[in-house]
Amino acid sequence: MKFNTIRSLLRRFLLSSRYTDVYHARVLHLLSQSFIQSYLATPRNNEERRLLLHGLKVYSQNDEDGIIAEIFSRIGTSSRRFVEIGAADGLENNTVWLLVQGWSGTWIEGGPTLAANMRAKFAPLVSAGRLNVLNEYVTQESASRLSKEGLFTGIDLFSLDIDGNDYHVMEALEGLDARVVVLEYNAKFPPPHEFVMKYNGSPDYRYDMTDYFGASLAAWDKLLRKRGYSLVACNITGVNAFFVRSDLVEGKFCEPLTPENHFEPARYWLSFVSGHPPNYGEGHADS
Repeated sequence: MKFNTIRSLLRRFLLSSRYTDVYHARVLHLLSQSFIQSYLATPRNNEERRLLLHGLKVYSQNDEDGIIAEIFSRIGTSSRRFVEIGAADGLENNTVWLLVQGWSGTWIEGGPTLAANMRAKFAPLVSAGRLNVLNEYVTQESASRLSKEGLFTGIDLFSLDIDGNDYHVMEALEGLDARVVVLEYNAKFPPPHEFVMKYNGSPDYRYDMTDYFGASLAAWDKLLRKRGYSLVACNITGVNAFFVRSDLVEGKFCEPLTPENHFEPARYWLSFVSGHPPNYGEGHADS
């Protein structure tokens, strides 16, 4: 077989594989949108003050941007500052849309490459003092140190997603007075089951991609109630739970404010698309 024939066949195979991946992604997105539309049309999700209908992806991984926006439309803001632990590359998280809209805050990311990319990509905002990027894996010990430095005081939104020791890090935080707290929960365990991963303080610990991570929604609710927060929603994929400071919730959210009322099961397969892949550009932020 001639070389040119082999090259032509290989090229066809690679193109076919690429187009197949694109086709599968499009089919998954269409199926996701069909499910979401049907699910949101149910009587339960049309209850007054339930937040699921407000879900929207701009820069968040799923529908978190819309839920966060609706929460603040109901309770207002004060400092317009955030702290997000587990901010990834900065292009798809729970606070970059707030940053675009003029907020300021701190991103903490353990991965050195991710943190370096964030500093480079958002260099103008870092230089302007609107964004602080910390590169460290947050543990109970470092959480306590950061608390003493006042990092978690006087902010409007706190987000935590580190795929493991989340519950134990939250326990170690001091001075947290955020109006809104967003936490990843382990949807494998529905209410009333209280699951909490055993603390792993090893500096080499990394999430092993199994169901052994974090804490269940009921466990989070029990801890956050002690801290003065009430559960107001979970997002449709069963990834994030939204808590609001209890002095701000009266009459504004779907009651009862319990895990049983707001739990969403794991739907990690749902696909959310918001235009082309994100690429934060200089001068993009709102004034």
